[in-house]
Amino acid sequence: MAAADTPVLLINAPLVASRLGYPDLSGLDLLEAFAFIHPARFCVPTPRGLAEALGLPVPETDAAVPELLQRAAGALIAAVRDPAWFAREGAWSALQSLERLRWPWAQVLKPHIARPEKAERWLFARLPEWEEAGERPAPRQVELSPEAVQAQLARLTGEGAEIREGQRAYAQAVSRIFAPRSAPGRPHLALAQAGTGIGKTLGYLAPASLWAQRSGGTVWVSTFTKNLQRQLRSESRRAWPARRPDGTPPVVVRKGRENYLCLLNLEDALQGGFAGRAAVLAQLVARWGAYTRDGDMIGGDLPGWLGTLFRKRAIAALTDQRGECIFAGCPHYRKCFIERAARDSAQADLVIANHALVMINAARARDPNQRPTRLIFDEGHHVFEAADATFAATLSGQEAIELRRWLIGPEREARGRRRGLSARLADVASYDEAGAEAIAAACKAGQLLPTDGWLQRLADNSPFGPLEALFAAVRTATYARDESGGHEAGYGLETEASGLPGAVIEAASAAGEALASIRVPLIRLGGRLEAILAEPPDWLDAQGRARIEGARFALAWRIELIAAWEALLDRLGGPADPQFVDWLAVDRSEAREFDVAIHRRWLDPMKPFARVVLEPAHGVLLTSATLTDRTLEEDRWASAIARSGAAHIEVTPQLSTADSPFDYASRAEVLIVTDIAKGDLPALAGAYARIIEACGGGVLGLFTAIRRLRAVHGRIADRLARAGLPVYAQHVDPIDTGTLVDIFRDDPRASLLGTDALRDGVDVPGHSLRCVVMEQVPWPRPDILHKARRLAASKAGGGGSAYDDRIIRARLAQAFGRLIRSKEDAGHFIVLSPAFPSRLLSAFPPGTPVLRVRLDEALQRVASGVLDRQSDPQPGALQP
Repeated sequence: MAAADTPVLLINAPLVASRLGYPDLSGLDLLEAFAFIHPARFCVPTPRGLAEALGLPVPETDAAVPELLQRAAGALIAAVRDPAWFAREGAWSALQSLERLRWPWAQVLKPHIARPEKAERWLFARLPEWEEAGERPAPRQVELSPEAVQAQLARLTGEGAEIREGQRAYAQAVSRIFAPRSAPGRPHLALAQAGTGIGKTLGYLAPASLWAQRSGGTVWVSTFTKNLQRQLRSESRRAWPARRPDGTPPVVVRKGRENYLCLLNLEDALQGGFAGRAAVLAQLVARWGAYTRDGDMIGGDLPGWLGTLFRKRAIAALTDQRGECIFAGCPHYRKCFIERAARDSAQADLVIANHALVMINAARARDPNQRPTRLIFDEGHHVFEAADATFAATLSGQEAIELRRWLIGPEREARGRRRGLSARLADVASYDEAGAEAIAAACKAGQLLPTDGWLQRLADNSPFGPLEALFAAVRTATYARDESGGHEAGYGLETEASGLPGAVIEAASAAGEALASIRVPLIRLGGRLEAILAEPPDWLDAQGRARIEGARFALAWRIELIAAWEALLDRLGGPADPQFVDWLAVDRSEAREFDVAIHRRWLDPMKPFARVVLEPAHGVLLTSATLTDRTLEEDRWASAIARSGAAHIEVTPQLSTADSPFDYASRAEVLIVTDIAKGDLPALAGAYARIIEACGGGVLGLFTAIRRLRAVHGRIADRLARAGLPVYAQHVDPIDTGTLVDIFRDDPRASLLGTDALRDGVDVPGHSLRCVVMEQVPWPRPDILHKARRLAASKAGGGGSAYDDRIIRARLAQAFGRLIRSKEDAGHFIVLSPAFPSRLLSAFPPGTPVLRVRLDEALQRVASGVLDRQSDPQPGALQP
């Protein structure tokens, strides 16, 4: 009540409101002021984090936080009064706009920000323009000698650094992928397992930087997580300067278009496209846009918490989510962050990307000459999953609506800058009659696609158009076939795409015809654009040519997508293709439907990966700490080789292993708790609470189900917070995952609960993470795709249970890998499940003590610490 009546100082209002159960809480959020005053500057969104960012004493107790809030507000106001304030330019103008939007901080800051003597440059005037550069010549063919590679590694690690033989051997193994290729379609393929602590980042950057320097070529390093991308950017500074003498960057981070700020979308938001709190967010993003390093909004230098202070969807609306870019037709094209990154990467020595972008770029790059030929896949154990998603086909209601919006543009009174095909190519339509007819035909056919409110019409059994009729038939068939109990439980439903009722097959035929009526005129339009480029009219300047080239690229992508949908529909009712797995699904969250879809996945996605990525490449490395299967059998490399794509290009990969230097036997302990019954939620929650109390925080809790995570968090968070042990949770707290990890890393007394996203890629060395707890053995979810691949593995002679065990061991190994990140780390890995098969113990590093104990004994061992235990942990301890 006090908070509702009085404007109060807060840190992270949505989180505080969530904890209080008062969603309308508002006030003076210090994070909003920080984002305005210090744009593009990192800050952990907690009292401790804000104190460290502002150079204030860190509060030792919760009782000291109110004073900190007042001192932090004073420090922020003092910063704007400082003549040396770095972000002064643009602040006064932005504050005038924010005052009109009734931003609470505007009245507080207004007296302290003087009106500038001359007009301030707006964001779009401040940003520098990129320049065209000539095509980079093909790399020279060079050989890297072992002596040169070791010398480069020594230079990167620094004088006086510890000489690690494992790292030296690893760097030498990696260097082989840079040798000249001997035959087309047969790249040098290396699989290198490097245990935690080997220093694999510098291990592969040494030969990569040496090859780039000598050959004049570009090396692409691909990761699965944004955290590793940030780490790579930092480590690469040892090998390359921030800028070359000509001002170009030798190292560039590349992401998908949807990660970058779209200046045209931002301009529309600033000019009235956004309203209310979203409009305030647009002003703060504009402040950030003037000072950002590269315009990366997702995992870059935009604070991850900024979107959650307002509306998450508003951040997405400021990026190019739908492929509507008009390229050279945009007034900000010469300043576009996306275009700058693409051009910089064409001239870079090192491009840091992610698995999905690398695969998409290899499949349909705008410029085939920029496709990567020397590739390093870090976190290589995720390449299979990334290929599985990249080469999939999904026809869903949401995807079909996006296609409609791309074709038709805004309908009724929709807000925003969305532009349809006619608006984007208006000049072409006015010049070329055949092109105008193709645009009109495609837009008319687009009216057959679903539109807003389609889910409700499906529920009311009144679909509109052939695509909605198809989704209605799919929904009915999926519900009718459900035997899982998911209907009552509120989970998503799925069914195999075989033996389908006639209604689905008839609807699929009509939907296929509707899609063809869209695809055919798009193909004609593509032909007209090619003709215009071949015989350009007088009005077609270089800018117009670039815009039409971009439109051709977008058309080709949509045509390919529609063709994949048609092929998917043609399969329904026909014979099964043994290379693919098809199924129908109704996607739901907590009993609320949000999509209906038809899916197609490759049974082995490494087939298209080999064809699209490996064959054109000259050298490829897949590396990870958990690349091989940790099985007791002799051939641990079999699954890694199968999941590399090597079998599909007739290449024998080069294999190497560098074991971790960490002493797991003395610094880690695995405890399998035997007295927490499966399904006993109160006991599970009680176990988590007692473990966190015994550790004094520093616990990473991993769950296999979001529902159990929420239930456990709801039972323990208040109890632990009162004891000064804050607990944060994915899918509960209104904070993005990256920021949750930042908070966890920053506070040794905090604990973090999460799901798969926290099992891999979380790097929290030191005292902040000293215990990892898994609620149960991470069994694979027995969905249709998994069952199909399990059956294929069984037919191949591996056995279905062996296939499952390999997946479980990999998940356990990845989770255990969060615990020990440096030589000084120590801690416990706990599994709260009595049903832990002994055959899975090999997932843990050799020598790691494994004990089956009751919860009380586990708590005693956790409280005493790993380093204080006796040399013999307990008679009868299991050894992996």
